[in-house]
Amino acid sequence: MDNPLDKRQRILSRKAELWSERSSWVTHWRDISDYQQPRAGRFFVTDRNRGDKRANNILDNAAVFGARTLAAGMMSGMTSPARPWFRLEIQDKDLMESGAVKAWLHDSAVLLRAIFSSSNTYRSLHTLYEELGLFGTAATIVLPDFDNVLHHYPLTVGEYALGTNYKGEVDTLCREFQMTVAQLVGQFGLDNCSDTVKGMYNRRQLDSWVDVVHMIEPRLDREYGKMDGKNKRFSSCYIEPGRENIERYLSESGFDNFPALTPRWVVTGNDIYGTSPGMECLGDVKQLQHQQLRKGQAIDYQVNPPITVPTKYKEAAKARLPGGVFYVDSQTNTQVVRTAFDVNLNLQHLMLDIQDVRERIRSSYYADLFMMLANDTRSGITATEVAERHEEKLLMLGPVLERLQNELLSPMIDIAFDYANRANILPQAPPELEGMELKVEFISVLAQAQRAVAAQGVDRLLGTVGNLAQLKPEVLDKIDFDQVVDDYGDMYGVNPKIVVPDNVVAQIRAQRAQAAQAAQTAAAMPQLVESAKTAGDINTQGVQDVMNGLMGYGTPSPSAVGA
Repeated sequence: MDNPLDKRQRILSRKAELWSERSSWVTHWRDISDYQQPRAGRFFVTDRNRGDKRANNILDNAAVFGARTLAAGMMSGMTSPARPWFRLEIQDKDLMESGAVKAWLHDSAVLLRAIFSSSNTYRSLHTLYEELGLFGTAATIVLPDFDNVLHHYPLTVGEYALGTNYKGEVDTLCREFQMTVAQLVGQFGLDNCSDTVKGMYNRRQLDSWVDVVHMIEPRLDREYGKMDGKNKRFSSCYIEPGRENIERYLSESGFDNFPALTPRWVVTGNDIYGTSPGMECLGDVKQLQHQQLRKGQAIDYQVNPPITVPTKYKEAAKARLPGGVFYVDSQTNTQVVRTAFDVNLNLQHLMLDIQDVRERIRSSYYADLFMMLANDTRSGITATEVAERHEEKLLMLGPVLERLQNELLSPMIDIAFDYANRANILPQAPPELEGMELKVEFISVLAQAQRAVAAQGVDRLLGTVGNLAQLKPEVLDKIDFDQVVDDYGDMYGVNPKIVVPDNVVAQIRAQRAQAAQAAQTAAAMPQLVESAKTAGDINTQGVQDVMNGLMGYGTPSPSAVGA
């Protein structure tokens, strides 16, 4: 094991390297913050409760509205709290037909969604979507919580730095922030704080701010075989960077899986940080603010132009306001109050260009796609048209959705499942699932749009087969209608309890066949009884005599002799 002082210094050294690596992005992020969302971004450790970060550079809020629309659209389209947006599955499709397996997977997914609803997950997701749209990178730390199973600690750009592994996956997060003395002692305990903090606490300087560094990274000094927090795959260390070299951390713990969610909008090459719609439209945003400034100046020139005033009217200058009165003697043409120069600006072309820039900004944030139904004033829009428009969203957002599913949603569900399992609140799993690996299937509005293509293929096939069946009914034998129902249920993300499993269907059909056979037998009983009665009236001895005669025997029967 490393010496604690060496480990502490190594953390501070890596923190400096991560800060240096991200430095080329900071200017760009600050530009976006200044012109599109002043409250977002913390670029100095002392940035907290920044009431002075005002929207002084924003004269037109088209970008603000665009970022807000993007966040709301992603929230409702990918992770709506009002409807199921994911389900659990296994790779074995045959085992997925088991009713017990389907029920457990469904109940577990319902529990996870309930955990998300009771915690601050959805509030944090909305913040993440907005940060993604603006800065291309977002981050939140997800830690266990006694009351709600888990709790998100969303971060804003500038207060953290990231590192990736050889696969380009984020596996390191370092953040520098400030906590009050009361917060430090409350979270880590007085004994784990530095002597400086202890002194401030004893002097009751509880609201004094202290710098803190939090590093989450793969553990380098792990002892395999040990299961305690200091030997898990990822380490989580809090230290006071500016204090004396104490031989302990504020806290040292660990996680089996990376506890941070760090999605990126689009990543170029082996970049660590992502690019975003906010970056793409930053030039348009600056142009729009400049145009609005010039438009305001042009209007001012027309409604309140500079004027030339004869010297003798100097004291009457305040009378220029509406309703003001000048008392002057008769004057020549050279002694009049007039504008300094004639201003007659045509704002029509400027307004048209402003509208064009606004549309470019909205398109960058996909606001035109998310608001296409709200902005469509036509009546009688069909469900087919709505579905096709959702597919249009998919074409524009498909690559981003795939990345967010891999870097945000799937890891978040894995973390929630792990914490729920540790809390022992998951339903009892059936024996068939022993050793099975679970996978996540997304069934949100946007995710289902991806399956719409497959559904359309099945619809066209069934339509074609239906037309052929009118000419040749035997063609229906080519369709496994039971499988069609299963596939449609999967594509549209319906509750698996609605679709009856194959083994139960087989039992139902066997019982139905037995019932039909019993009904057929019951219906035939009167005819059998009548046949038996008729058979009882036949002269069997006469029949025997006939048979004897046909076989060459001439001996008459006793009844014939008696006759």
